[in-house]
Amino acid sequence: MTSPQMARKAPMLSLRVLPLKSCFNPLISSFLVVVVILVVSLAGDNTVWPETVKTYQNSGDCDLSSGRWVFDNVSYPLYSERKCSFMSDQLACEKFGRANLRYQNWRWQPHDCNLPRFNGTALLERLRGKRLVFVGDSLNRGQWVSMVCLLDSSIPNGRKSMHSNGSLITFKATDYNASVEFYWAPLLVESNSDDPVNHRLPDRIVRVESITKHARHWTDADILVFNSYLWWRREKMKVLWGTFESEDGIYKEIETLRAFKMTLRTWSDWLEAHIDTSTTQLFFVSMSPTHFWAEEWGMGSDRNCYNETEPIEKEGHWGRGSDTKMMQAVEGAIEELKGRGLNVQIVNITQLSEYRKDGHPSIHRKQWEALTEKQIADPSSYADCIHWCLPGVPDAWNQILYSYILSNSNHSIQKMLGACC
Repeated sequence: MTSPQMARKAPMLSLRVLPLKSCFNPLISSFLVVVVILVVSLAGDNTVWPETVKTYQNSGDCDLSSGRWVFDNVSYPLYSERKCSFMSDQLACEKFGRANLRYQNWRWQPHDCNLPRFNGTALLERLRGKRLVFVGDSLNRGQWVSMVCLLDSSIPNGRKSMHSNGSLITFKATDYNASVEFYWAPLLVESNSDDPVNHRLPDRIVRVESITKHARHWTDADILVFNSYLWWRREKMKVLWGTFESEDGIYKEIETLRAFKMTLRTWSDWLEAHIDTSTTQLFFVSMSPTHFWAEEWGMGSDRNCYNETEPIEKEGHWGRGSDTKMMQAVEGAIEELKGRGLNVQIVNITQLSEYRKDGHPSIHRKQWEALTEKQIADPSSYADCIHWCLPGVPDAWNQILYSYILSNSNHSIQKMLGACC
């Protein structure tokens, strides 16, 4: 079981929920609450959305990233792996033989408030006529699959669809004219790893000043959720000035952190030129930790996440797979954007995920290549300690994202009514 004192404070990336202190005229407030109750009741969702709003109002200035994992086999998991129509074989650990399913029953509990329970109908209403687009790597794709599964049960059969077009995959809720999409761009800018299937190349090359090839696919999104970290985990990166098609391009190998900062500059400039933050919400998900080195939680140096079934209990555990300099670079870019009039909120998932050495697929996933005899003899040698089983850890990421989306939505309503102080 988890220690009540786990993670009293995350070591970095303070993530705070803006308190929804209403400045509404009482009559307007009462009217809006009645409208919300009617909308959700008519939609047939069993979770009452106004209770979620109450959770926000009572939370004050709450750091959702600081808390502990609580075992809860009554209200969790939030959905069934087998019943999610669009589950990925990369994340379906139960389907691929995992017998211990406790990883599905852990609930993230912030210290100073309650994380609102996810309500699919409420989010679909917020997304009516809109695009929610996740942009990034396979960790972001896992969060997107989690979001699709969270929404799946709120949409009748025949009223939802999935369509893939190269790097863009679109989940559509027909009755809401809402889409939840994922776009493959593991390095944010153009690279030789942009093929969504064939991207495992030994010589990684990025065009740090080129983002338009990707960005044209999500220019008109209403909510953008970015991530980029795992693919930068190497000492140096080869940078290209020019195009991949040109023979006179200039290649230079530079220190990875420098290349990452150059990429963030390109990303920031694009946001400033193309995004209206009065209508578009922007998020950046912090780094997702790995659990390759079991000595970090007191086990043998030859072990990893293989056969792990319980979270780490040590308060503030931080593994060496999480590079604080990389995320400080993100924080710096976002702080600079704020000075340029753009608000990007960091969704801090790193510390809470650090505890979950039990939440990875390990060997319980589809193997895209045949295993060797040596691998079969030593399962830990091919354990996936990067991605996450679903239902599982990414559902908590999406609950935090959900709280931000609805929090900002209510704040926008206040501004539109001219009622905010």
